[in-house]
Amino acid sequence: MSSIYEKYGLKQVINASGRMTILGVSTPAADVVATVKYGLNHYFEMNDLVDKTGAYIASLLGCEDAVVVSCASAGIAQSVAAVIVKDNDWLLENLHAAPLIVPHHIVVPKGHNVNYGAPVGTMVALGGGRLVEAGYANECSAAQLSAAVTPQTAAILYIKSHHCVQKSHLSVEQAAAVARQHNLPLIVDAAAEEDLQRYYQGGADLVIYSGAKAIEGPTSGLVMGRKKYVEWVKRQSQGIGRAMKVGKEGILGLTQAIENYLQQPKMTGAQMVEKMTPFIDNLNALDGISARVVWDAAGRDIARAEIHFDELKIGLSTGDVVQRLKTGEIAIYFRGYKANEGIVEVDVRSVSPEQLHTIYVSVRALLSGGEKA
Repeated sequence: MSSIYEKYGLKQVINASGRMTILGVSTPAADVVATVKYGLNHYFEMNDLVDKTGAYIASLLGCEDAVVVSCASAGIAQSVAAVIVKDNDWLLENLHAAPLIVPHHIVVPKGHNVNYGAPVGTMVALGGGRLVEAGYANECSAAQLSAAVTPQTAAILYIKSHHCVQKSHLSVEQAAAVARQHNLPLIVDAAAEEDLQRYYQGGADLVIYSGAKAIEGPTSGLVMGRKKYVEWVKRQSQGIGRAMKVGKEGILGLTQAIENYLQQPKMTGAQMVEKMTPFIDNLNALDGISARVVWDAAGRDIARAEIHFDELKIGLSTGDVVQRLKTGEIAIYFRGYKANEGIVEVDVRSVSPEQLHTIYVSVRALLSGGEKA
């Protein structure tokens, strides 16, 4: 039988951009795949499965409760709906049409109102919320966050991501103190973060993770936190969550992936540096390129290779380099957030040493005028 790539005429991909949705995020371990298959081939009482896997995950993470959702974006939307609807049965079914007289403003630091592939505000709106920005793009203190709270505020939302402004912004712990001061829940979107306990322990009431990024589970999301709020999120399966439901296979697969994640050693930043050093040395031998190790802007223990292109010397814009490598025989994807500065980054976590060499050869061929490696 031909491969999936051949059957559908798909290109093979080298994912040097990290665990990104546009490339399918990650590749789960064999026992996670086996658990997904088991889930697909068996029946369950779904409410029982949701409750008991949630309780099991909560016991692993040391929180009050948890629920598996379809993805982190669904986690934001359902968490927002949860803190607006609460226990109101009528509003649960009429959130889409009701004039909202209950608190429904969601306060977020202005520097956290980002597009991570879709706008944060879109997910808030899907949950019935109205986004209210606090502070400025380059500054948000606890006092500025507090000043944005009104009687119409339903929750404070904090986005923990490399996409967000990092400087002069308050911490999760400081945001939690503001939330307590106003008797509001704090929702933390930590989709790609690697610590599954830190933000809950820092005072968040609901914390949202992608199931397929750091955890390397199937396409899914996790909402964990205080029991009352998690129960409200679960209720959304009869409201907006119906359009975002996760299957039995996703629930079981993520539960297994979380168990694995907590037990198995992870690649450290130092190991990433060791892995990428020959690659960086090869790149630095090319005319018009300089490469070095850089560390994750959001503070995670992730090292990446930063490549700087001297555009005058190579006769190409960095954007052209990125685009040509994407459209080659093998599609090579970099982290291109700084392409306008002549810089791309290579995330080595999902790339083998052989693939790193393929990237080097492809870059060398491109700069020498070759069509492919």
